[in-house]
Amino acid sequence: MKYQTNRKAILLLADGTIFYGKSVGNKEGTAFGEVCFNTGMTGYQEIFTDPSYFGQLMVTTNAHIGNYGGNNEETESDTVKISGLICKNFSYNYSRIRVDESLEEFLNKNNLFVISDVDTRALVAYIRDNGAMNAVISTDVENVEGLKEQLVSVPNMHGLELASKVSTQEPYYFGNEDASFKVAAIDLGIKKNILRNMAKRDMYIKVFPYNASFEEMKAWNPDGFFLSNGPGDPEPLHEVIETTKQILDADIPLFGICLGHQIIALANGISTFKMHHGHRGINHPVLNHGTGKGEITSQNHGFAVNYEEASQNPNIEVTHKHLNDQTVMGLKMKNKNCFSVQYHPEAGPGPNDATYLFDEFVQRMSKETV
Repeated sequence: MKYQTNRKAILLLADGTIFYGKSVGNKEGTAFGEVCFNTGMTGYQEIFTDPSYFGQLMVTTNAHIGNYGGNNEETESDTVKISGLICKNFSYNYSRIRVDESLEEFLNKNNLFVISDVDTRALVAYIRDNGAMNAVISTDVENVEGLKEQLVSVPNMHGLELASKVSTQEPYYFGNEDASFKVAAIDLGIKKNILRNMAKRDMYIKVFPYNASFEEMKAWNPDGFFLSNGPGDPEPLHEVIETTKQILDADIPLFGICLGHQIIALANGISTFKMHHGHRGINHPVLNHGTGKGEITSQNHGFAVNYEEASQNPNIEVTHKHLNDQTVMGLKMKNKNCFSVQYHPEAGPGPNDATYLFDEFVQRMSKETV
């Protein structure tokens, strides 16, 4: 069994509140970002590598992190994307058949600073009451005033464009080039499992950088377009919004997930807003207005679409809503071949409650009635 004598560490919130813990692996370090929490009981590796979490300090509410190790097939991108990790108990020892390395080894390879032994129940309750805010985790426990000064310079997530930080620099392909459908995907921080779900439904995907032009993508002659998930505020993505308008004008099938969903709303003149503390977890209940059924969904977003504006837009149908806070979870355009959802159907916590959305995309590209 492996045990550690760890350094003291602190979590300092922007409002001056301090939580105490210890550094994982007896390391010195400091990391800044917006503090948020995820309520999932499993899937920590997927969370850490999800580009949508870029720039955030992640609090995991599950009591044990690392107890099933790391697996190379469970990454959502090539590197860890969170800024730092905060947990209650970090497990240096793991037990699992399908494992490639310990979580400690995986995080060390990605130079991620982690603190544990934090009262995460109290921390999450505090975030729920006071909202997501910038924070710093550090072993520099005697330098609180200095950390406060540095924290002031960390940009606020509201108004922050981050898609360019995680998007591919060059186009690349995914899937079988002999597939029935070609999809041009705009990478705002795309998850690998979205690509896997598309490929297994007979789609060949060309993934373009976030700032690719409509003309460049249209030259590939795709059967459909996809707007991916991603981090940050959607409003500063002016180029992507304009490109989305051009896709809509051409009336080529368009599917959006998470940040892509918000971009579609903005392209229709519907505003978005920063949520108090966001939705992050794998047990969020969503009502599908079309079927009347509830769906258990995976969610990861700190911004949302304005419900009143969406419901009053004559060209928009609100197709899904969150049953906890009534926020917009899905949109469909009445006059264009376009639909979107705020949650992540590829994560499948239901497990398959929402995977039909990929099938609907196929139907739209094949010109079937949906």
